[in-house]
Amino acid sequence: MSTYTLPAPAAEPALAPNTAYLISSGDLRESANTAGWPVQEAMERDIEKAFAGIGWSIQRGNPVDPELGHGFIRSQRMGLDVFRNIPPSAPLIVAEAVWQYSHHVLAGLRTHQGPILTVANFAPDWPGLVGLLGLNAGLTKMGTEYSTIWSVDFTDEWFLDGIRQWTETGTISHDDSHVRALGELPDSPEKQLGTALAHQLKTEKAIIGVFDEGCMGMYNAIFDDELLNTLGIYKERLSQSALYAEMLTVSEADAAAVGEWLTDAGMTFKLGTDEATELTEAQLTWQYKMYIAALRISDDFGLDAVGIQYQQGLKDLVPASDLAEGLLNSTDRPPVTSRDGSRVLHEGKAFPHFNEADEGVAVDALITDRVWRAMGLVPDNTLHDVRWGEEFDGEFVWVYEISGSVPASHLGGYDKAEGWRQSPVFFPAGGSTINGVSKPGEIVWSRVYIADGVLNLDIGRASVVDLPAEETERRKQATNPEWPIAHVVLRGVSRDQYMARHKANHAQVVYAPDAETADKALVAKAALFAELGVRVHLIGDVTV
Repeated sequence: MSTYTLPAPAAEPALAPNTAYLISSGDLRESANTAGWPVQEAMERDIEKAFAGIGWSIQRGNPVDPELGHGFIRSQRMGLDVFRNIPPSAPLIVAEAVWQYSHHVLAGLRTHQGPILTVANFAPDWPGLVGLLGLNAGLTKMGTEYSTIWSVDFTDEWFLDGIRQWTETGTISHDDSHVRALGELPDSPEKQLGTALAHQLKTEKAIIGVFDEGCMGMYNAIFDDELLNTLGIYKERLSQSALYAEMLTVSEADAAAVGEWLTDAGMTFKLGTDEATELTEAQLTWQYKMYIAALRISDDFGLDAVGIQYQQGLKDLVPASDLAEGLLNSTDRPPVTSRDGSRVLHEGKAFPHFNEADEGVAVDALITDRVWRAMGLVPDNTLHDVRWGEEFDGEFVWVYEISGSVPASHLGGYDKAEGWRQSPVFFPAGGSTINGVSKPGEIVWSRVYIADGVLNLDIGRASVVDLPAEETERRKQATNPEWPIAHVVLRGVSRDQYMARHKANHAQVVYAPDAETADKALVAKAALFAELGVRVHLIGDVTV
């Protein structure tokens, strides 16, 4: 009879009464971890003080690393190691003041048995609430129970009441009265259109090209084939190395033609000579080549939409993908010919791009493009980070902001767009944004996400509003002044309702010429998703 040395079961750490453990998921980029640690550290002190006020203490799941100078969990392996020292049944806080890579901690959270609370500061300077929404979406996709809360300074009664409820019951309840199921739509031309487009998609099918999955730890942005295929959507898995190789084949003349087209269209760039800190012509040339290469590869594979990951990998080789992404999402854009020069690729059309390889955006962008074009509308659409917001003149105005990949039409045209260099903290090779202020108008916003093992769509109406120049500048300087901004007022949804409900760090936006048309387009889009079998939820004030 053989004998084996069996691994001894790990001893469970002792669980102290009225004690919550705290961890913070960080970035994979050490430059971001180092720069963001002071604001994270300050937030943790505020959280500790708030819990002390209700008789609870906070114990950090891992100490601050004296050599690195921060306490972020910076890899999936480190996350596994940290969770070994946390009692499985302990109340656990995941506190986020910065962008975080969710997969660093999801393995430990998936098997944690105690109550989980995700917490963020509601602040503009670092994207903690963006990281929180991405983490929450990942937990939702996993089917892991959690509670969530946020605060500007962690002293308000709403926050204190919330953490008191969590310590007493293990949960926090939020108001979801702004959410309703789509139900049966009354017959209308828009419903008929959505239904017909759904049948066309399921019959003819579509392909989305993904240049490497799993960007920036966004587990929530990876959609299984089994879920996508039921919609008639299939993946073409591509490598970013292939994109880089294709960029090397693009001629200098073809790249220069893109730059000349943008200059003629009125776009300007803030140029310098220092590659480390300023935008240069060399960086722009690489971005023009990426734009051309993405279209040519998409043509090779017969793609209907494409997503570039960029982070990680490409960021160490070439400038940012954002300029190329914004051009792809524009109906009016520089023409690109096939390699042999015989055809203009997707002439007169936007080519839907899903930024950061977010496959929820892929589904949304593809379907939005088809609905809007079928209705004779401009289909240019984009994701934004749900970045932050504040009251202005009696209503809550969100800052929707993304790293530069908006179509110029959202800004009022190329003559309203400026190219600024991306921050060296996140983009060491630089590259231009498409910077500007989104024009006022009526929009439909939405998000496709996974919950209960199935696809869901949250969809609502909003307005992009025009704020005074000084308020716009204040908001840009408080966040990322190099990125395009949209001042968004959601209809029938409060700040806290939105934060509690939204299952993504991203929201998709598309313009309509007026409120009546936006309402009709929303119905057509909702009908299409419903016909595909997606669970559709109307958020806020929606006319159907």
